[in-house]
Order: sequence, then C-alpha cells, then structure tokens
Amino acid sequence: MTTTTPATPSTTSTPPRAVTVPPVPYRSRALARSYGAGLRMLLRRMPVQVRYPSGVTIGGGDARSPLLLAVRPDALALRLAHHPSIGLGEAYMAGDWEMARGSDLCDAMVPFATLLEKRMTPIFTVAKVFDRHNPFQRRNDPTGARENIADHYDLGNDLFEAFLDETMTYSSALFDDTRPWADQPLAEAQRRKVDAVLDAAGVGEGTRVLEIGTGWGELTLRAAARGAHVTSLTLSTEQLALAQQRVDKARLADQVDIRLQDYRLVDGTYDAVVSVEMIEAVGAEFLPSYFQTIHDRLAPGGRAAIQAILTSDTQYELTKGGVSWISRYIFPGGLVPSLGAISTALPHGLQLTHDRRFGPHYAETLRRWRRTFDDAWPALSESYGDVFRRMWDFYLAYAETGFRAGILDVAHLTFRRQL
Repeated sequence: MTTTTPATPSTTSTPPRAVTVPPVPYRSRALARSYGAGLRMLLRRMPVQVRYPSGVTIGGGDARSPLLLAVRPDALALRLAHHPSIGLGEAYMAGDWEMARGSDLCDAMVPFATLLEKRMTPIFTVAKVFDRHNPFQRRNDPTGARENIADHYDLGNDLFEAFLDETMTYSSALFDDTRPWADQPLAEAQRRKVDAVLDAAGVGEGTRVLEIGTGWGELTLRAAARGAHVTSLTLSTEQLALAQQRVDKARLADQVDIRLQDYRLVDGTYDAVVSVEMIEAVGAEFLPSYFQTIHDRLAPGGRAAIQAILTSDTQYELTKGGVSWISRYIFPGGLVPSLGAISTALPHGLQLTHDRRFGPHYAETLRRWRRTFDDAWPALSESYGDVFRRMWDFYLAYAETGFRAGILDVAHLTFRRQL
C-alpha cells in the first residue's frame, strides 16, 4: 500500500495528508487484453455508455444513460487484474477513467452494485484470495484505533466544515416522511435524527449519559440541553477541540465531560449509552468488547441507542478480514457489521429491543454531502489536491451507491440491560 502521513492536529485548518496512487502494476499485455475484453463484455450488458480514446462507444445504455470516459483503458484493466476489490477506485483516483460532463458517478455505479449484490459470493471469494497478497491491516486495539481514527477524522476540520451542515453531523440524517424531503434542510433532519437517538435511550433531565464517539458535539449539546450529564469519548483531537469549543460557547461545560479516551478504558455507571455510527470503526475482532463495555457501563434497566450502518450477514462474512478500497483509503480498520454479527457479539444480559431501518435517508444525506463538497471544492483545492478530490468524490458516490442499491442499510438499534 502507498502510505500517507496524517495531518498534524490543530484547532484550525491543517495541511492534509499527501494522497498518492500506486503506479499501474506490471502485468503482461496479454493479461490486460484479457481483462479489458471481459470488462467490455460486462459493459455491453449494463445501462451505461463507455467511450474509449479511439472514439468507440460501447455499453447497454443509450444517449440518456451515464457516460463514462475510459481515459487509459489498459491501466484500468491492469489495476482491476492486480486487485479486483480496490482497482476500480484506484483507477478513478489516478484518472484512468472519469465521468463525462453532465453524467453522475453514482448513477453510473448503481447498476454495477446491483449486479455485484446478485453475484456477491463468487466475486468476493476471488477478491479475498488477492487480499492475502495485500495484507495491510491495522488492528483496532487502543493504539491502532487511535491511528485509524486520525487517518480520517484528523484531516482538518476545515474539510468537514466545507460539506457538512451547521450541526457538523457526519452520519445519516432522518427526514420527515410526511413532508417532501426536498423541502427539509439537512440540519433539521440531522437534529431529528439526534433527538430520535436520545429519545430511544430515554435521555432527559438528570440522565447520566455515556456517548461513545463524540463527533463534533451535536448530540452532546442536545443531550445537555435536555438537562442530562454527558461523558463523551473520542479519539480525534480535531473533533475534541471543536466539540469543546461548541460546548463552551453554549455554556454547558458544567454538564459535559469530553475525553480523548478509548471506549474500553472508561469506567463509571450510566443510565444511558448512545453511539452514532461509531460501531463501523470497531472491527470484527472487537465487537464483543464494544458490547461488553456498553453492558458493563449501563445501570441495570438502562438503555443504549446505537445508530449503525448495516450489511447482510453474507456480505459481512465475505468482506471480514479483507482489504477493500474504503478500508485502504478512507476508513482504515473499518468494517460495516451485520445484524447477525451484532447479535452474536451481545453479552448475556444485554437485549436488543428495537430495530428501526431508514437506509434511503442515508442515500439522500450522501447525495447532499456530495453536492456540497463539489460546490466547496474550489476553496479546498489548493490545500488538498486533485487526487484527494477524486478520492473523496469516489468515496461519497461509492457510499451513496451502497444505500441506493440496497447493499447497505442504516438502523437505530435500542438495547436494554436486564435487571
């Protein structure tokens, strides 16, 4: 893997990590032709169009379909041959392929993701064979978890401020289904989500709350505004700095204790535990530790509310321990769990009581982030560079694709510690 250097933490804009793409791997021209031919066969069945440098256009789509430009088709084929699970994303980062003006990346990726879902087992089984030759893996023990979090969340608060809404909430919003989504500001939908989590956990006046994963502090602020006393944990120095500033500005510091601390090292007893999209950073090895901590920190009868991205049990088992483009470039150490994996990890005495799904809401959230990121890019370009832009564009579209295709879901899961 081409390694990158995390930014030096600060409370202001920071120089980002240098993002580079590995060179095109050496393979024979015969192999490139073979993969290229297979790719063209696939494209002829997909509702897209692909234009090659020669001017030839192929694909099962028509003039209204997304148009992809194969800028360097041999390089694209070689990257896919070298590592099927990350080659497409690396090729996009390198500029080996791109979208034509007026075509949307996510619209182009959805039919491929749908096909992948139907043929998941053989494709991922092959990919895992290649992963054995690319064994990058950083364990989510306390040391590794801190490094994994820094790689993403300590890139610089200016980056996240550029595309998140005023709540600085970096997780799925929850829209009001009784009104058109287009009429609802994202900040409103994010606050609705936070309130739903707090309601599920029973947070109110005097509640002792443990939050695992502070983010930039919106849930902490809204819990404290209800009269709760909040202990919030983060491993990101950038997030901690801004969250603490927000708490101080709201004059809620006497009710809030934000700590740079691993969840496994916290003590005390709490009436409620809340955790919004932090479980994806736990990893398969430490899922039991995560839920054991929740059990042990909850008072008998207390409730925990978790917002979790979920995948199917089949995909979880196939991707567990492998190397994906997302884990290589965006969320090192990350793994989306399945409900089956969560159920297996639950300790005796911690019971799942409610499961509310709202996957389409995440697709809409990501669509808005991607649009805002594109609009904000000119102000970021000098600091972050064009490879970073392509990486981030692919990441946001890749994630949106997962929810639009139904491969990913998001849920509010409520747990109760038995008396």
